[in-house]
Amino acid sequence: MVQMFNDGGAFMWPILILLIIGIAISLERLWTLTRAGINTKKFMASIKNALAEGGVKKAIEVCENTRGPVASIFHAGLLRSNRGIENVEKAISSAGSIEMAFLERGLVWLATIVSLAPMLGFTGTVQGMIQAFNDIKAANDISPTIVAGGISVALLTTLFGLVVAMLVQVFNNYFVSRIDRLIIDMEESSNELVDALIAIEEKK
Repeated sequence: MVQMFNDGGAFMWPILILLIIGIAISLERLWTLTRAGINTKKFMASIKNALAEGGVKKAIEVCENTRGPVASIFHAGLLRSNRGIENVEKAISSAGSIEMAFLERGLVWLATIVSLAPMLGFTGTVQGMIQAFNDIKAANDISPTIVAGGISVALLTTLFGLVVAMLVQVFNNYFVSRIDRLIIDMEESSNELVDALIAIEEKK
């Protein structure tokens, strides 16, 4: 593998750097999104119980002791519950936008790597082919031995660039899917919270 990397030429290094960056971002996102996921049904039940037993103050305490974006937007909404349902919805919407930006952080770099890695590989391919033709010109011969070096560079950089792009694309697609599920959970849970607060208001 090391020999293949060395045979690939100079363009293998920037592709390797992209791979390292992609793996680093992927590991960070995996850790963050794993921590962001909670059992929303169980959390929603605990919020409703807290509202019934201790009111908004008790529900806020539950949010403060729970990690994840759902708890964060609930916390923002409950803090403004004394200002009316409309303010609660605005607070939830604002907090939701912030949480979405946090969840999607780094994905643009993964998408960039997916596009850039094959382009660097293809650039290495062009360089390898130019090298092969220059070797033919210098030797004034079309012997396989003469062109093998340039063609090897061309094939290896393309291969490495495509492998890096495919690997990072798998991670990126997984994260997008995970974030979509989290956003759906946030929206559905937020609607339940608003309904619960409306029901409390109507009982007063």
